[in-house]
Amino acid sequence: MEFLTITNVIIAVTCLISYLAFNNIELKRKLIFYPHGIKNNNQYLGFISSGFIHGDGMHLLFNMFTLFFFGRNVEIIFGYIFPGYGWLMFLLLYFLGLIFAHLPVYAKEKENPAYMALGASGAVSAVVFANILFAPWEKLYLYGVIGVPQIIAGVGYIWYSMYMDKKGTDNIGHGAHLYGALFGFLFTGLMQPDLFINFFECAISPGKDCIGDYIRGMISR
Repeated sequence: MEFLTITNVIIAVTCLISYLAFNNIELKRKLIFYPHGIKNNNQYLGFISSGFIHGDGMHLLFNMFTLFFFGRNVEIIFGYIFPGYGWLMFLLLYFLGLIFAHLPVYAKEKENPAYMALGASGAVSAVVFANILFAPWEKLYLYGVIGVPQIIAGVGYIWYSMYMDKKGTDNIGHGAHLYGALFGFLFTGLMQPDLFINFFECAISPGKDCIGDYIRGMISR
């Protein structure tokens, strides 16, 4: 397996910056997503830089573990469906997903001086849902053990994110998770609209080799 992938580079850089920020409050303050500061002090960097810092080691581990297992797969598929510029599309998916995930949160919290957020969850959600578009019935293993079809896990994830965002009883950015996921699914499909057709055909045919058939069809054209 190739080591120097975009996914691995993002993971390495994110782990390094997150580690440095764990014990450096000033660095974390400069990089965090702070809607009130964006509105009043033009701190736009936070839309992107907040994706490179995390609250603690478990937060970092969960996001990077998920990105490792889904990111490389999406990279490979992008290489087939966007020949010659799959790497660029993957970068756009990741970083535009990060920005898009923050936009509704910014609109909601820009007058709240107490609200801040950090983490790559919005971008990682975008990557995961791009993968769901490719292969809805492929198994996603919760905790590395419990196999659940991606389409079912995805619906559950959307429902849970909407419910918890509305409830608002914890400090997790469930809204960012939700909008990042929606972005990943829609962005990937809109860049190659027949992927939507392939997705719906696969959704009603669980035994179909979804992305394999799609890529073979592209190659034979």
